[in-house]
Amino acid sequence: MKHLLNLTNLTKEEFYLLLNRGLQHKKNRLLNSTALKNKSIALLFEKSSTRTRISFSIAIQELGGHYLVLHSNELQLGRGETIEDTTMVLSKYLHAVMIRTDSHTKIEKMANLNVIPIINGLSDLYHPCQSLADYMTLLELGYDLDDLKITFIGEPNNVFNSLVSGSLFTNSTVKIAAPDGFYLNSNMESILKENHKSVSFYRDPKEAVKDSNVIYTDVWVSMGQEKEEEKRKKIFKPYSVTNELLRYAPKDVIVMHCLPAHRGEEISEEVFDAYSEIIFKQAENRLHVQKAILEWVFGLI
Repeated sequence: MKHLLNLTNLTKEEFYLLLNRGLQHKKNRLLNSTALKNKSIALLFEKSSTRTRISFSIAIQELGGHYLVLHSNELQLGRGETIEDTTMVLSKYLHAVMIRTDSHTKIEKMANLNVIPIINGLSDLYHPCQSLADYMTLLELGYDLDDLKITFIGEPNNVFNSLVSGSLFTNSTVKIAAPDGFYLNSNMESILKENHKSVSFYRDPKEAVKDSNVIYTDVWVSMGQEKEEEKRKKIFKPYSVTNELLRYAPKDVIVMHCLPAHRGEEISEEVFDAYSEIIFKQAENRLHVQKAILEWVFGLI
């Protein structure tokens, strides 16, 4: 049984298979339109969602399957039923579960039962679906993933962790510019150590972007961090992707963002508008690569 909890669940061959299959789906929205016939997939949300909910719903529908949107506060999970018991029940009715949650441990518990395929739509540690769409976008734009320098500006969060996880399959490098006190979590450190890979940390974003092909950023305040909003805005203010910062990067650098964006905070209005075509391409490619993920989970590719 296959699960996608992080990109490290994949082999290098599977990583590129998903990217290229996503590109095939983008060229032909009708490709494999009966792949999920008679299959029902739950979309379980413990956190709000725009791109994950819509892209998975449409992906399942266009592959001929059925989807069921569930919210944890509407289930017995909200009244104390264990995630293990809930997973066992879901496995009796459904063929797979995509979950978006603030607890990666919860996703691991579900997958460890090995009774139904589990797809991580986002957790506090990883966002594999987003990173697959990002690398697919870079392939689509003509970049060689074996000769790529990505600089992440901001907190080493779940999006950053999955970008780094994807780089394990390539010779690309991922750097990060982050304030004092923000470091890799222990899970990511272990993954890097096992794969003999490292991440370069910078406190000065101007130094970090100097030889970059890609500058990537994300919001300063994620869901669940609202109580720290004002504090975090002050800490991260010097880490905004602006035209001033781009002067220190190569002229052909591109800017990526996983969305939602807080324009005027982590990215300026001008920079967002200048690179909006790429940013919205990333969002669009969530649909196509998630079709590939669903096919992979069910052993169809």
